[in-house]
Amino acid sequence: MTFTYQINDDVVWNKDKKLLDKADRNKPEILKSKIQPVAIVEILPDEKKINGYKSAVTKTKIQHLPQVLLKRDDSIILDLGDHYVGTFAIDIQSIGSPMDAPLFLKVKFAEVAAEIAADSAAYDGWLSRSWIQEEYIHFDVLPTTLKMPRRYSCRFIELSVVDTSPKWQVSFQNPVFTAESSVTMEQLPKDTLADAELEAICNVSVKTLMDCMQDVFEDGPKRDRRLWLGDLRLQALADYYTFNDVRLIKRGLYLFGGMTTSEGKIPANVFITPQLTPDDTFLFDYSLFFVTTLFDYIQHTNDVEVLEDLYPVAKKQIDLALLLVTEQGKLCLQDEWPVFIDWSNDFKKNTAGHGVMIYALKRFVELAKRQEDVQLQFYQEKLAQLVAYAKDYLFDATKNLFIVAENEEINIVSQVWMILSEIMPPEMNKKILENTVKTLFPIEGIATPYTYHHVVEAFCIAGMKKEAVTLIKDYWGKMIDMGADTFWEAFKPEDPNFSPYGSPIVNSYCHAWSCTPPYLIRKYLLTKINK
Repeated sequence: MTFTYQINDDVVWNKDKKLLDKADRNKPEILKSKIQPVAIVEILPDEKKINGYKSAVTKTKIQHLPQVLLKRDDSIILDLGDHYVGTFAIDIQSIGSPMDAPLFLKVKFAEVAAEIAADSAAYDGWLSRSWIQEEYIHFDVLPTTLKMPRRYSCRFIELSVVDTSPKWQVSFQNPVFTAESSVTMEQLPKDTLADAELEAICNVSVKTLMDCMQDVFEDGPKRDRRLWLGDLRLQALADYYTFNDVRLIKRGLYLFGGMTTSEGKIPANVFITPQLTPDDTFLFDYSLFFVTTLFDYIQHTNDVEVLEDLYPVAKKQIDLALLLVTEQGKLCLQDEWPVFIDWSNDFKKNTAGHGVMIYALKRFVELAKRQEDVQLQFYQEKLAQLVAYAKDYLFDATKNLFIVAENEEINIVSQVWMILSEIMPPEMNKKILENTVKTLFPIEGIATPYTYHHVVEAFCIAGMKKEAVTLIKDYWGKMIDMGADTFWEAFKPEDPNFSPYGSPIVNSYCHAWSCTPPYLIRKYLLTKINK
């Protein structure tokens, strides 16, 4: 489960100043807006909300906040009314006798109500507990204004008085959350979908994308807060059909293109602060997604300069990947360059990785044609070998399903990525997916909206639009039913307690790779909109 946690401390990096300067020139302005809490709430159990989720029920009107006096072990929960990313400030004063001891305060920020109810001290996962959004602070003198120095991702803010003194109590007033993003809702298309349920899913998707659009396309504003290539690819697709902020996409491409290893390999993610730093984590499919993200960007913008600058970087990713392909066309994955596909390890990913290789190489061939690459024929021949191997050795014609050659395993991701690679004719793709639905549905073992996105897109490619709409509503719609303001990093409907990190308390509940329904709906499924 932890294979993306890598330490490769012997990597030699090349930083291309020209490309990184262009990334810097596309750095966005961070827009800020003042958000006032809408209510003081309490968190109650709710049997309809699984995974330990709770309901937030209004307890007191926010206007009464200054009159709510707190002593030792008292707490209040402020509800912002929606999910936001930004900073928090609040005025604090003592009420009663002179302040004869410091105020010891705990402040906890939560994206979902269940995080407030969760016991942080009980966390025992493998991911750092420092990502849990809570702070302990002492105040020697009141009144004062608490200005939290960190940025948080939340809807709920809990203020807990650890201790004061029996002689006085605490009063809070003027809470302000300063929300931050590089885009505004005014940039969105001025229309709505005729299907109200799909419209609601699109609205939550857009909020998810907006809160992840910061200095870069962050994967999650609560945790990681960095630019991952797999997330960038899907954020870019969603962005084209919503905010259309192509400069942030260009910035991401230049950041990855400007920081590669001495052999030219792209890292899976990059850090933006305190300085531009590539991570020493490498994923086979993510490296190839640099190629596909560049292809999508060029298709959308026809930006010749970006193609000229980054084509050599894309070519290098393909060349490195082809070193793992035999003359027969078999992709031989390496442990030191693993394929991600999904957080779940309930299935083997070899055939899915083969599909990603074909998917990326097809798009690279189109870029190579534009660039009049003298090696174009070589790449076309390698593509033909990969396709032939997939048809001859990875496809079971008796079942009309793709298998994992090593153990003949049949899983969903194998079918999905082979359909997305479009090596079979449309009528066969449909037959493959129909067989997949018969044998492998309802879906189990898939851990992320990231992979559900690819399942839905496979339905679209195969012409099964009704099934695509149903899956969007059943999966993303179920998160909304459970109270989602933004869509989550990890979600298994059959196992809502799932976390790739050992505990849901560090899961990201606003995550970039879950924001793609607007792309899927507007590109493949849209039949009617209301202007």
